[in-house]
Amino acid sequence: MVRRNLGQSTRSIYLGLACISLTLHLLLAFFCLSVLQSACVLPTSSSSTSSSVPRIDPVSHASSSSVAASSSNKQSNNRQHGERHKPSDGTFDHEQNGSFSQDSEKANKLIGAEKMSPKERGRSKLEELFQHELYNLPRPKLQEDDWLLRLKTDAEAEEIENGEKAKGDSITSDSDWQSASEEEGYDKVTWTRDKETHPAWLRFHLGISRWELYDRKDLNLAQLTHYLATQRILGAVQKKGGTQLKLLVSFPNYGQALLKPMRQSRDAETDVNLFYFSDFERHNAEIAAFHLDRVLGFNRIPPVVGRLINVTREIRDITTDERLSRTFFTSPAGNVCFYGQCEYYCSTEHPICGQPHTLEVSLATMLPDLSLAPRRSWRSPWRRSYSRTKLAQWEKDPAYCDTVKKTPPYNHGTRLVDLIDMVVLDFLMSNMDRHHYETFEEFGNETFLLHLDNGRAFGRHSQDEPSVLAPLAQCCRIRRSTLLRLRLLSHPDFRLSDVMRESLSQDPLTAVAPLLSETHLSALDRRLATVLGVVQTCQDRNKDVVYSDLNKYDDQQLEDNP
Repeated sequence: MVRRNLGQSTRSIYLGLACISLTLHLLLAFFCLSVLQSACVLPTSSSSTSSSVPRIDPVSHASSSSVAASSSNKQSNNRQHGERHKPSDGTFDHEQNGSFSQDSEKANKLIGAEKMSPKERGRSKLEELFQHELYNLPRPKLQEDDWLLRLKTDAEAEEIENGEKAKGDSITSDSDWQSASEEEGYDKVTWTRDKETHPAWLRFHLGISRWELYDRKDLNLAQLTHYLATQRILGAVQKKGGTQLKLLVSFPNYGQALLKPMRQSRDAETDVNLFYFSDFERHNAEIAAFHLDRVLGFNRIPPVVGRLINVTREIRDITTDERLSRTFFTSPAGNVCFYGQCEYYCSTEHPICGQPHTLEVSLATMLPDLSLAPRRSWRSPWRRSYSRTKLAQWEKDPAYCDTVKKTPPYNHGTRLVDLIDMVVLDFLMSNMDRHHYETFEEFGNETFLLHLDNGRAFGRHSQDEPSVLAPLAQCCRIRRSTLLRLRLLSHPDFRLSDVMRESLSQDPLTAVAPLLSETHLSALDRRLATVLGVVQTCQDRNKDVVYSDLNKYDDQQLEDNP
């Protein structure tokens, strides 16, 4: 009897515990459900209107476009056939979004979203700068004679082929090119009329036009710089000409690049007792000059990229240049060094050394061969005397520009304002070594100036050289589009030092150290203010200062639309 009562009591206890456990589980389930419901509530209209603009990667356009295409395909599945997709400003895409879009536009106007800073819009300053109207101005359609190089037509190719056959030469076809090189290491390639078969360096050559070296929006630019930074170096020889050492390196796809080695640290400043023609050439100056030229909207410097190379494997062991090979040695510190043969700093006292084999260099894209695209060299009217005692004529005659304006090719066309563009670039990067400049003969005088050889730039950050601005100060003439872009770069949202820092961060050598020190970047802002001050002084004294190349645009409209 006692056992029976004990068993019933035990069962009652078990049943009570089960009920309590079930109750606790139900309470926990209700609590989780309430939390999930509150987490899934859609934002209100006020929060949705402040959605950020999607970030755009200026290099990875292909991947961005593919994502956009995928998104567009998903959205089109929810719409009837024949209805076009209209991108909205908000993050959410409602089926009935007419009133939603109108409310968003009203809200944007009220909060001034159209004039929000790049940071507020969730994009970088460099991206915003390149999307500004001043960097996307419409240009006249390029004609056939506006391209530096072009592929032969079928008729031209057939005519040449028939001529070669008549001479008894054995060729396959002029419409394609097959490598016939027996040298070891070169790629066996076949280039046809299809640009997809062309290497990046050849596409760059075929993209040179009368008005610029490259189109900033061309996806090939990223491919070209990547190719310079990663391609295997097949050969290295010393380049003839110039006063300091530079090498010509070759790649397996028949491309070439101009190499300038690292000679001094980023923070080193040129000795104030050195003359401008005795200064070192700096590899990081070549890289920074390319980025600055692009930020200014000129696009007149061939693409340059930084790279770490192995001095032993990628120069000493593969060079066929006997003059260069004889100058290699191992320093007391165990570093592999060389010095080459040139006018300045080519000696054992000024060696170029690896650490112990690794060396920083700049690699600049080579322009088309002179046999295909001859270039003319012009002596700059404001060339320095390159003397320790003598002054140039422009340094003694304040009215020197009046003579230049009467002299061809500066007496007509845009040559004078083209020269002023180059002067602004040189002053910003403190380059005093602009004795000549070049143009492509194919285009005559109606073309841009090539901004080549910038190795002596960025030597001093603590001191500016006002004499570089002499052409601007004496002639009081500047292109309107250039002036507006300079004013834009003085705006806090597009500060020159900020966009340059961001642009330079894309170079591979930034992983080692910033290509320009903060003191050099600050100097850019200071010098930009000086340029604008000189222009303002000119405008206070003269009427015809700005050369109008934007007739369809209003100055205030462009300036007030950052």
